[in-house]
Amino acid sequence: MILGWFGRKSTVDQQITTKEETSSMASATIIDGKAVAAQVRADLTTKVAALKSAHGFTPGLAVVLVGEDPASQVYVRNKGQQTKEVGMNSIEHKLPAETSEADILALVNSLNNDESINGILVQLPLPKHVDAEKVLNAIDPAKDVDGFHPVNVGRLWIGEPALAPCTPTGSVILAKSVQENLSGMNAVIIGRSNIVGKPMAALLLRENCTVTVAHSRTKDIASVVRNADLVIAAVGIAEFVKGDWIKPGAIVIDVGINRVEVPGGKA
Repeated sequence: MILGWFGRKSTVDQQITTKEETSSMASATIIDGKAVAAQVRADLTTKVAALKSAHGFTPGLAVVLVGEDPASQVYVRNKGQQTKEVGMNSIEHKLPAETSEADILALVNSLNNDESINGILVQLPLPKHVDAEKVLNAIDPAKDVDGFHPVNVGRLWIGEPALAPCTPTGSVILAKSVQENLSGMNAVIIGRSNIVGKPMAALLLRENCTVTVAHSRTKDIASVVRNADLVIAAVGIAEFVKGDWIKPGAIVIDVGINRVEVPGGKA
């Protein structure tokens, strides 16, 4: 078994568990996600430097944050920091929670028309009075680095060049760090969200995997997962995938981060 995690690796993060967890995990090889991420950032730094040298151009990423959601603030801060670390310009627009939908749409339109901005991220969730779908659909598809715009979704599914969501893209990178050629692998994705499950399926089809998308209505899901060479757990339920569902040698990418209580009152 080969395991990969997004976020921290800990007993509270994992969607994968087993009664014989100790022996099962002892025989598993853990993917070094931090090393993979460092290599991605190093490659990107080199490409940005080459772009600056050849064309005198610095890419710019604009992030829009509405309100003061603590998790969103952390995400935006980290995005800004990592954008600067690879040599790009980071522009943050922090708006009060009461900002009107019209004002947010006006800002997005302004960023669409700003030639110094090459990517736009609108941090979710947005306040309840704002139609998130309307705002996301207002982003220029060419600047939609989250890959949520219907144009990018459609292009991804028909095999055209497209901006794809980061979590599915990262999952493919992690899997290919173990096995570069995924062609012919039986891949099972647990979860069918628009953010992870569905684009994950499209990306793995591009890699010539045989793809099954399992979900809450899937019958005998354990048997489905046991046939997988590659498992993407994106169901959002802690300890949903049991250790005895995973066949020997399978690659498992755990996308979910779940907060659960553990002995001692910690979480």
